[in-house]
Amino acid sequence: MSLVQTITDDMKTAMKARDKDTLSVIRMIKAALMNEKVKVNHELSDEEAQTVIAREYKQRKESIEEFKKGNRDDLVKGTEAELKIVGKYMPQQLSKEEIEKIVADTIASVGASSTSDFGKVMGAVMPKVKGKADGKLVNQAVKSQLS
Repeated sequence: MSLVQTITDDMKTAMKARDKDTLSVIRMIKAALMNEKVKVNHELSDEEAQTVIAREYKQRKESIEEFKKGNRDDLVKGTEAELKIVGKYMPQQLSKEEIEKIVADTIASVGASSTSDFGKVMGAVMPKVKGKADGKLVNQAVKSQLS
């Protein structure tokens, strides 16, 4: 079953269960998916849908950080609940060790030797870990292995 279909089914389940919080988050996800569909002018593949969901997940994570900086605990709790629901649709995230292994393999394959090759390595690594790893973690792993 496609990711978009799974989200639609979960929306129906949330409607039947009268789960307003879950329903509102799923509707936001559906709206983001529809906006992307209109933007690319074709039905979204699972990979494209996953990219949209990863974007939604990242936005909520960043919002939580900002709310914590602003001492807005009331908003942190609500956004964390949303993050948990969006996280259900994210693929299994890679561990730090897995990311470091992928980075090491990529450095060896592109022949990178110094920090000046950072962009080349990041360009090769990111497609491999798309949606499965946070860009900040990948960035840190590349910097630590090139220095």
